[in-house]
Amino acid sequence: MNLTLRRTALCLAAIALAAGCTTKSADKTGSTGGGSGSTSTSSGPVTLKDGSQVKLALIPGGAHPYFQPWKTTADRDKTEFKLGAVTFNETGEWDQGKQNNVINSLAAQGYNAFGIFGVSPTDINSTFEDLKAKGFAVGSLASCPAGNTDSADFCLSTDVETAAYKAAKATIAAIGGHGTIVHLTGNNVDSNTQRRIAGVKKAVAETNGKVTELPVITDIDKDLSTAQKAVADLLAAQGTKINGIVTTAYNPAVAAADGVAGSKLPIKVVAIDDDAKILAGIKSGGVAATVTQNPVGQAYVGGWLLALLQSKQCTMKDPGVIVDSGSFVVTKANVDTYDQERQAKTKELQTEFVKHLSCQ
Repeated sequence: MNLTLRRTALCLAAIALAAGCTTKSADKTGSTGGGSGSTSTSSGPVTLKDGSQVKLALIPGGAHPYFQPWKTTADRDKTEFKLGAVTFNETGEWDQGKQNNVINSLAAQGYNAFGIFGVSPTDINSTFEDLKAKGFAVGSLASCPAGNTDSADFCLSTDVETAAYKAAKATIAAIGGHGTIVHLTGNNVDSNTQRRIAGVKKAVAETNGKVTELPVITDIDKDLSTAQKAVADLLAAQGTKINGIVTTAYNPAVAAADGVAGSKLPIKVVAIDDDAKILAGIKSGGVAATVTQNPVGQAYVGGWLLALLQSKQCTMKDPGVIVDSGSFVVTKANVDTYDQERQAKTKELQTEFVKHLSCQ
């Protein structure tokens, strides 16, 4: 989800989310961390000894369906890790200044561990630095800061270029390996959008000309009505020329699925995330595939890690490390079972993070 610069405009790029500005991922090798807390248990490969003083805040940039699993996962974090308090606050309204006000208010209320989806990836590091200076644990969740510096303790985010590449490959497969596709996505100035565009273009280039791509349609993830109008205009103007639509933003995905179904055109749609309409479309055959992300894993593993850090049980060996939270191709063949793969990835993330920790 880096929705960048005043998220009124950006807001929705993020939403394509959602996911993250993962530009590099921690490697998958290395030994697990040592210390008395390294025994594997149901709460992870490092057991939190005492989370009673940890007050966890999970803070998206604003309201969006992608983040709703964070809310229920926050409650799970509180129960499983026995935290002092948790809150989920989505009232930032996709404005970095307003989000900062939310964060400062929660800090004044005693919250001391923050998982944040920054509204402005170009400015969020200063927010992270302010929180770190106050002694708080900070994780960048679902989106990493722009550039090469992450001032949070870690970033747990979707590698959006990889996710878009998977979506484009699924689209190409759905149209039989040749034809014309079009990419619908979020805010053009968002660095995540540019990574998604690169991922789709990479997949198209690998076909050696068998698949051509129409000009990318950006800036249509502001809300569902914006996306619906864009899809309607696209289908009216070029629908008969299009074999496949790949969407890497939430609202365009829903709009494309509905629009193609209504038009009766033989266009294969590949979506993003697991909106109920998208999953229903996969089951009925109206949607060829989708690429889901891992918001539950971000909130669960992020909450666990923040509690370990804020309780001072662990420190980061390499502060600011970026880890891909995962993306998963869903088709009719695995639509009823894909979440098992996602749950397995969440467990794997905990194990992966251990090698980045030094624990007492």
